[in-house]
Amino acid sequence: MTSSVPKTASNGRAIIGSPSGFSGPLPPEHFNMAAYVIGRAASTVPGKIALIVYDNAESAVPSETWTFAQIERAVLRIAQGLRERGLKKGDRLLIRLDNTSTYALMFFGAIAAGLVPLATSVHLTPDEARFLATDSNARAVALAEHLVGAATAECNAGIDIIKADDVAAMLCGPEASGYADTNANDPAYMVYTSGTTANPKGVVHAQRAAWGRRPMYQGWYGITPDDRMLHAGAFNWTFTLGSGLTDPWANGATAIIYTGEKSPDIWPRLIRRTKATLFAAVPGLFRQILKYARAGDLADLERLRHGLMAGETPPPSLLNDWLQATGRPLYEALGMSEISTYISTSPVVAVKPGSVGCPQPGRTVAILPEDAAGGQHERITPVRIGEPGLLAVHTSDPGLMLGYWQRPDEDAEVRSGAWFVGGDLAAMDAEGYVRHLGRANDIMKALGYRVAPQEVEAVLARHPAVGEVACAERQVSNSVSVIAAYIVPASPEISRDEDAVLTYAREHLAPYKVPRKIIWVERLPRTANGKILRRALETAPPLRSPRLFQ
Repeated sequence: MTSSVPKTASNGRAIIGSPSGFSGPLPPEHFNMAAYVIGRAASTVPGKIALIVYDNAESAVPSETWTFAQIERAVLRIAQGLRERGLKKGDRLLIRLDNTSTYALMFFGAIAAGLVPLATSVHLTPDEARFLATDSNARAVALAEHLVGAATAECNAGIDIIKADDVAAMLCGPEASGYADTNANDPAYMVYTSGTTANPKGVVHAQRAAWGRRPMYQGWYGITPDDRMLHAGAFNWTFTLGSGLTDPWANGATAIIYTGEKSPDIWPRLIRRTKATLFAAVPGLFRQILKYARAGDLADLERLRHGLMAGETPPPSLLNDWLQATGRPLYEALGMSEISTYISTSPVVAVKPGSVGCPQPGRTVAILPEDAAGGQHERITPVRIGEPGLLAVHTSDPGLMLGYWQRPDEDAEVRSGAWFVGGDLAAMDAEGYVRHLGRANDIMKALGYRVAPQEVEAVLARHPAVGEVACAERQVSNSVSVIAAYIVPASPEISRDEDAVLTYAREHLAPYKVPRKIIWVERLPRTANGKILRRALETAPPLRSPRLFQ
């Protein structure tokens, strides 16, 4: 059973937390994220199991088992190996490795060395990979073996290419004498997220980012050192690196990752086999598990205490459906790349229908007027309880990013005096529960990733059959939405070939960014000043003479 922690909004205004900002303990001045996440447990419980990896859902024996001491030795060896290659504090390292434990070792090894890793996917197209390498000014790239040949053309001249043999040599080499002496506000890692332009933008997180995740420990997970966290994501996903590894390890808990072939029905068996007490995934996977897993498997989850979901808006009935099928609660969290999750339910914050939860302990969160974004005045009055507005978190929060990489103008757009405004529309009730009302800037969600429509449109617009294009989420069932592309043909004489457009998209976009639906229209709806009216795309007039395009 959950029990609600009373929260009271301030003076009838939609604000929770101290008006002066983050009220939890702050990190020490000298702080290294890898030392905090791995080093503490390695010194206090060196022999405890830190990581278990399964590559076969039917195997009774894991493919890998690592203690905290073993993880630390591997991380410090990689740190030393990176330093010996001439990489220096603050250098960016692009990681494009396969879904193996080596990915995590490289990520934390780079942070241990004072470098700034950039977690990316092996599924990026050459154009996408080239953009990230160039925009981030990466000094080195760690490549999966199957990418080495093709990726040479994607890299800038002089970039250091780290191959599988190089990583293997590092893991057999000497250890660094210790973790880099970094300050809490030094950069630790980068992620790229879709922004308001056609290209994604780099989010730079500080070393203190790991400390800034502490409100999640009880505000979402309810985690203890005895927990075993099974995360459904891959090693190369920041959701996994954060919720699946960083937070369990920082609490001395065990992380479990599955790298084999995935289907929805295997997860209940994995939960039982691994004796997982916590299971984290995107809402879509929980929905698929309910649909495809056997009822007997769902009713026998043994040690599982509860599930954790984030990354996209869940169907309204999902929490209750999961509880009815498994007897276990499911706790939701809302977050963004710039701060991770900061609003949630948990074992001590009761689920409230229609709400995503409450601000996590220590955080100061408010609902601001919709014209607040980009304002530079210091004092902005939150809206009244129940009124919609922009969801904002106080800039004193240690989990908040340092800023957008080389984009000061975009950074200024989301900082309004003491507030960071991430673009979510929301309302807050008198108990401090937040109701999410969608995105103010029309960012799409696909498979848990945030995707800017402008990024997809910029690629599709280069296809010769496309005259104009606009993208938006389109609801295809009560619980599923997909990326849809609304296209005005370049001319009546051009063939309306949906397969050709989708093939082109797959060649130039990561799989999760590719539209799942193409809709040919006469014209795109626009505002009086010519801007695309995305919310009206579903009402765009279809082509009147489809026979011309057969």
